[in-house]
Amino acid sequence: MKVATYEATVENGQIRLSEPVRLPERAKVFVVVPGALEVPRFHIASPQLVRPELAADFVKEVTEEPRDAAL
Repeated sequence: MKVATYEATVENGQIRLSEPVRLPERAKVFVVVPGALEVPRFHIASPQLVRPELAADFVKEVTEEPRDAAL
């Protein structure tokens, strides 16, 4: 596989090559960012009990309320 390297910058989220380059349509390219810090991804964890033995305190109880005909 032949490899060519071009310098570029990012402007408004778009990669801008430093010099005009004609690439074939749908060409596969690789973007290497030297010295870049990885942006941490957000992770939303499921809630967990600090003391799992107290899980019984959080059991749901479903009750039916009588219909109020006056409303």
